[in-house]
Amino acid sequence: MGQKLMDVTASLVAQDDKTIVLTLKEPYGLVLESIGKISSNVPFMMPKRIAETDPFEQVPEIIGSGPFKFSKDEWVPGSKVVYIKNEDYVPRSEEPSSASGGKVAKVDRVEWIYLPDATTAMNALIAGEVDYYEQVPADLVPILEQAENVTVEVNDPLGNQGMLRMNHLYPPFDNPEMRQVVLRMINQEDYMRAAVGNPAYYKICHTYYPCESALASESGTEVYKDANIADAKEMLAKAGYDGTPVVLLQPTDIPILNAASLVTAQKLREVGFEVDMQAMDWSTLTSRRAVKDPPADGGWNIFHTWWIGGDIANPVSNIGLSAGGTERAWFGWPEDAKLEELRDAFSKEPDAGKQKELADQIQARAIEVATHGNYGTFFVPVAYRDNVKGLIRSPVQFFWNIDVE
Repeated sequence: MGQKLMDVTASLVAQDDKTIVLTLKEPYGLVLESIGKISSNVPFMMPKRIAETDPFEQVPEIIGSGPFKFSKDEWVPGSKVVYIKNEDYVPRSEEPSSASGGKVAKVDRVEWIYLPDATTAMNALIAGEVDYYEQVPADLVPILEQAENVTVEVNDPLGNQGMLRMNHLYPPFDNPEMRQVVLRMINQEDYMRAAVGNPAYYKICHTYYPCESALASESGTEVYKDANIADAKEMLAKAGYDGTPVVLLQPTDIPILNAASLVTAQKLREVGFEVDMQAMDWSTLTSRRAVKDPPADGGWNIFHTWWIGGDIANPVSNIGLSAGGTERAWFGWPEDAKLEELRDAFSKEPDAGKQKELADQIQARAIEVATHGNYGTFFVPVAYRDNVKGLIRSPVQFFWNIDVE
């Protein structure tokens, strides 16, 4: 969304210490949605000297102005992150509402503890060693539901959409016919049973926008509804597959993504692809997916991830639909001029009805060129000790307004 907003920005000037003036080249309908976007990729304000850090270098300082402050001295990479209450922060007076409203820090510190083993994390919660478990695997939910003084619930009303992302730069998936083969083999029920298990926590939903949202669409989704291995095999034969191995990145420390990777590997082999599945942790995968070298030289062909509903609410925020190639698209780097024209048109269209028509066209085009695959919508519950109060219902968990009695 930042790319699209800056395309129509004439100037962005600090008028004085407390005023920033944004001047547009032309009318643009998504200004507030852009600067208020909820996600892990948000438009934080940064000091000029920090913002000008070389994009290939680590930002040297973490500076914020919110209700909590990052405690650098207590940071243990890969193990623990500590935030302490910002005594100088003045919250708004209204009630909190997702990322807006009053942000009152009711605890002195928040400690994020990284426990890669799900069972270890569950036992730590049951024993009272931690207060809150952020992402509970579905197979552990029954145990936690029986535990004393523990509550399990879904706090995210929109859920998460699974993404199978292909690399558009190299064979075999530089060929759109090969990418269509992959879409044809995606049976969401198979993925959700393996990755989530409990039907209470997943939904079969083929739209590329959040299920049951204003832009949810059926356009182009026949490829998913008719998914089957036999058709995929036939399509692969017609596409002229030459045996090029598919390098599939498998994040073993995230159960849902690990399971999705295993399902994809099996389906690829059943269809007729040669598969080279490479196991690694998620941190390594996030570095590897940025590599644009050929798969045989350290690159990749497929990886899995997911997006919260807030990320995919419209065709501009939905990064999977970006088709700006190596310069502007997300990892996988699809390039399609028509798709970009439609996304531009959506961003400048003030009429909600016409926006919906454009969103339908964008989804249909994205499926036609196979920007990525949608392997299902799922809801990840949280679990917390009963003495924890004030959790905010939101696609992202915030730690203001939370108290521990």
